[in-house]
Amino acid sequence: QVQLVESGGGLVQAGGSLRLSCAASGRTFAAMGWFRQAPGKEREFVGRINWTSGSTYYADSVKGRFTISRDNAKNTMYLTMNSLEPEDTAVYYCAARRGIVMTIVAAYYDYWGQGTQVTVSS
Repeated sequence: QVQLVESGGGLVQAGGSLRLSCAASGRTFAAMGWFRQAPGKEREFVGRINWTSGSTYYADSVKGRFTISRDNAKNTMYLTMNSLEPEDTAVYYCAARRGIVMTIVAAYYDYWGQGTQVTVSS
């Protein structure tokens, strides 16, 4: 059974940092990504990583502040978030994709975690 389990969310002041983790079990994936959804807004792409090569791609809104990394041995993906802004407040979801084509479209991801809340206070 495939499971994605996120952890690491919480409350942080603007300018602070958090690191989210997403532990995958049940199989390996070609790519994994992070998405977020703020109240009243649609789910949006944050970034993704090619599991084999480690190459990453980010949304413009987080580029230079967020970093995705992975630990192959633990089958775990991380999202390190620096210089957090109140606009980053959202539920953050990790997602995994079986296919090798890299995409930022949520509908093309096959598995999802339960989400973890990140709240940035001003």
